[in-house]
Amino acid sequence: MTDVVVVESPAKAKTINKYLGDNFIVLASFGHVRDLPPKDGSVRPDENFAMDWQTDERGAKQIATIAKAVKNADTLYLATDPDREGEAISWHVRAALEEKNLLRGKNVQRVTFNEITKSAVQTAMANPRALDQPLIDAYMARRALDYLVGFTLSPVLWRKLPGSRSAGRVQSVALRLICEREAEIEVFKSREYWSITGAFATPRNAAFSARLTHLDGRKLDQFDLDNAEKAHAARDLVASSAFSVRSVERKKAKRNPPAPFTTSTLQQEASRKIGMSAQTTMRTAQQLYEGVDLGGETVGLITYMRTDGVTMAAEAVTAIRAMIGESYGAPYLPEKPRVYSSKAKNAQEAHEAIRPTDVSRTPESMARHLSGEQMRLYELVWKRAVASQMQSAELDQVVADLTDSTGRTTLRANGSIIAFDGFLKLYTEGRDDTKTDDDEGRVLPAMSEGERLTTRGVEADQHFTQPPPRFSEASLVKRMEEIGIGRPSTYASILTVLRDRNYVRLDARRFIPEDRGRLVTAFLTSFFERYVDTDFTATLEEQLDDISDGRADWHDIMAAFWRDFSAAVAQTKDLKISDVIDALDEDLGSHFFPTREDGGDPRQCTACGTGRLGLRLGKFGAFIGCSNYPTCQFTRRLVAEDGGEGETLKEGMKSLGQDPETGEEVTVRRGPYGLYLQRGEADPENKKIKPKRTTIPKGLEGDKLTLDQALGLLSLPRKLGPHPETGEMIEAGLGRFGPYVKMGAIFGTLDADDDVLTVGLNRAIDSLAKKMASIRTLGAHPKDGAAVLVRKGRFGPYVQHGQVVANLAKGQSMDEVTFDDALALLAEKGKPLKAKGKATTRKTSTKAAASDDGEKAAPKKKAAPKAATAKKPAAKKTAATTKKTAKTETDAKLARKTRKAKTTDGEDVG
Repeated sequence: MTDVVVVESPAKAKTINKYLGDNFIVLASFGHVRDLPPKDGSVRPDENFAMDWQTDERGAKQIATIAKAVKNADTLYLATDPDREGEAISWHVRAALEEKNLLRGKNVQRVTFNEITKSAVQTAMANPRALDQPLIDAYMARRALDYLVGFTLSPVLWRKLPGSRSAGRVQSVALRLICEREAEIEVFKSREYWSITGAFATPRNAAFSARLTHLDGRKLDQFDLDNAEKAHAARDLVASSAFSVRSVERKKAKRNPPAPFTTSTLQQEASRKIGMSAQTTMRTAQQLYEGVDLGGETVGLITYMRTDGVTMAAEAVTAIRAMIGESYGAPYLPEKPRVYSSKAKNAQEAHEAIRPTDVSRTPESMARHLSGEQMRLYELVWKRAVASQMQSAELDQVVADLTDSTGRTTLRANGSIIAFDGFLKLYTEGRDDTKTDDDEGRVLPAMSEGERLTTRGVEADQHFTQPPPRFSEASLVKRMEEIGIGRPSTYASILTVLRDRNYVRLDARRFIPEDRGRLVTAFLTSFFERYVDTDFTATLEEQLDDISDGRADWHDIMAAFWRDFSAAVAQTKDLKISDVIDALDEDLGSHFFPTREDGGDPRQCTACGTGRLGLRLGKFGAFIGCSNYPTCQFTRRLVAEDGGEGETLKEGMKSLGQDPETGEEVTVRRGPYGLYLQRGEADPENKKIKPKRTTIPKGLEGDKLTLDQALGLLSLPRKLGPHPETGEMIEAGLGRFGPYVKMGAIFGTLDADDDVLTVGLNRAIDSLAKKMASIRTLGAHPKDGAAVLVRKGRFGPYVQHGQVVANLAKGQSMDEVTFDDALALLAEKGKPLKAKGKATTRKTSTKAAASDDGEKAAPKKKAAPKAATAKKPAAKKTAATTKKTAKTETDAKLARKTRKAKTTDGEDVG
């Protein structure tokens, strides 16, 4: 009888199965098999935070596979990842099997291993344990917290701030950090300052430079020389003075190696050194952890990558130290192993740091087995782990002070050279937003106190202070870790959610908040300030850690949080949209209406000249509008659909000129879904006659559009020419999902970079060729001359004539079917089906008909017969009834919208 082992991924399952042999069946859960249903009421605070769990189609399939194997097993080993999420997945698998009554009489064990190597897996299997209930309780608390925050706060956002997407417990705090940094940058006032640098030579004619530090006997502050006049006066004084060496100070300094990687430091360093995003870093690290094929054997190359611990296993340290001694020599090996402790707030350090599973597998020897991304990340992990156990670097630092004859003017020269490179021989840590020490590597010449120096030149250099830098992925993760919000498993998902919601964008690898993100942050800080406060969020993280360590009950923590949070939400029940507008307008006024260079009123309407511009909230989100509405209909969009800023159509409806052929005016207008073009006006007497309209494709700004471009867009679709093989006409047009090319019933998609107004025939043929590879024309149908096609569908090839389709025989390929075969199939299986008065088609076989893209339509369910009921007289509607009905419909719409919200990795809902 074989035992069953459950892991998370199929790659891991394959590797571990080889280690354990034929007596074990190793199966993958593919992550979580159950989750909270994405609808209101899945967590019930009134029932002591009872939770409903559901299994989706994929989870049900995996549970069924595991259940089948467990029936014939003595022992079930739950071997998911060694962290909170892994413990929760094991708990869910056990619970799902218990519901099926499959674990009666079975031995259920939990095993964990920090690395996927044969020895680590076999050791773990020999030392099983029970499930860690405090860790499961911590998962329950986090899941309930994030669900309740998301499903309670997001609907408030939807009601009071139209156009917003969602709010999350940690996501919203991270967004606030980005928005507050941007606000600092916007109000930053650059200040001028100057530095004075002199070039000198020793009596032995050795050159060096020094910077002015004291003037008139007083130490200079940064802004003492704040204009050219002062700087030039100081420069002239230094140039006219004779200087000698007052003092020379020499000292040795040590630079210690950084600790081996944690999750956050790996993400930071991968971003700095190899430009890898947090999400890509974690995906690549997962691949290295789960195993790489090394000549027929799959081996995990690094230890588990979700950790905030900085220690390494004793045997790993011993192996690394042995390798350092052999490869670099005794001077690079410290007398004792280095021991590290985490400086991060709330660090748990329950697991090892990220290290290579076998230090003898050098990056060079692994290069042929790894992809480019895998190789770069493995090299980073390997070097950092080895360097962490190497000798410190030693630097010789020299500081020389130079003074004039009065002793009231002083310049300082600094030099620093590496006397022993130590760990720097292998690894140098990257830095965020700081300059490399200018003095490092600079060697000062030999000089003695009292020596007279020759002045060779003096320069005055102008500088300006710089605003604080925007957050990069690396610096934001570092900041979140410093203040104690988020956890190793959540950093990457938080950053991804912020971009996916179009709350922020990355520009030159720096986060810039979108207007949508700033509006959400302003709303939350105005009305839910406590819940986006960094200290509050960090304190809550500490309480959750107390749960995982068994020091607190998760129900008590949840009850205290929910009591205050639900009260705060209740206070917004009577909040008016006008109150929201006033708060946001005051908070973000300086951003939306920056000071004008000419000193004019930044809020003066550019359209009417007399109205005052202000923030407005509409059905589709926030926008800038004029106080003279409806007389003045000027509007300015804040956020474009793709998340970019929209400064389009500054003058409201804009005329581009007249169509030279029809004489009709061509205008750019704003509709509920964005900007569009219109030629002419609607006929007031015949509303069925509509003016020609078309959307403006992405990449074109409404206020910069020319008449020629507009006429080209209004003339779409345009003919490009006949196909060289079929002779059919090819057209280019603009559809709902972007630019396309078309030949008969065959459509080809153009890239976003393709200009539909200038795309040529060759590009169109190339696009159609990709589609035509899955479509073959057999000939013209004898009845109506329409093409008979054979297509490659999602569920197999099929033939089509108009709207009639029929699947090919099982095993018959597209290339084998003939024109006569197709006619026979269509005649036999394609019959008209009447529905709602319109003729459509269906097949007489039991299989559903294939659609144009090969998908099969589900067969219609037979309608249940209606029960006979007595007809009641219609109730007379009263004003109260109408009002109640309207409220019910509004609540129903909001409920439907809420049910659509989905949660991410414990940090976001919406």
